[in-house]
Amino acid sequence: MTAAPAPAPAPGAPPTRAQRIGDAALDLLVERGMRGLTHRAVDERAGLPQGSTSNHARTRQALLETAVRRQVERESGVLAPHELPAPGAAPEALVDALALALHRYLTDHRSLLVSRYELALEATRRPELRSFFDSAGAVFHGPVTAMMRAAGSAEPERHALSLIAWCEGLMFSCAAGSFHAAVPSRAELRTGFDELLRGMLGAGRGGQS
Repeated sequence: MTAAPAPAPAPGAPPTRAQRIGDAALDLLVERGMRGLTHRAVDERAGLPQGSTSNHARTRQALLETAVRRQVERESGVLAPHELPAPGAAPEALVDALALALHRYLTDHRSLLVSRYELALEATRRPELRSFFDSAGAVFHGPVTAMMRAAGSAEPERHALSLIAWCEGLMFSCAAGSFHAAVPSRAELRTGFDELLRGMLGAGRGGQS
């Protein structure tokens, strides 16, 4: 089973029942943590008749997978891979796009970070969820690796890991860590991405000479 996001509904279309259940599950994870995520609580939060969540996701594992799937759908909307510049674009365009996406996440969608961390921690205790969670992450890893390859990286897989890890560390620090009260500005994020990419791509070019 994979966690690829479902096709986005048409603009203005109401969310599907699966999306309502997923949204309610994520809200509960943010507010109450993993212990507060129950089928009954999801029904109440989503405003659905009792038993609706159980009909959609009968087991705890199925409910967690529903939450992960919705997490991926919503993150795809925030990070918007389609907004990345075309392969071969100037590095400045790439830096601008990355800074915009990360700033949008940190300022308008910080609750998604909290729900992601709750799910990631639970995945460390549930091997069956670990596999599902990892397949969700692959939705983003592939495009980043391709982006680094197109930018001229001599080691695109390793540089993609470094770039993702830098973003993850920054997001954790600003959402739940010691910098939670001070979100970097878009200009500051741009400077950080510029420094990081210059270092990686410069090293890659040097390795090819």
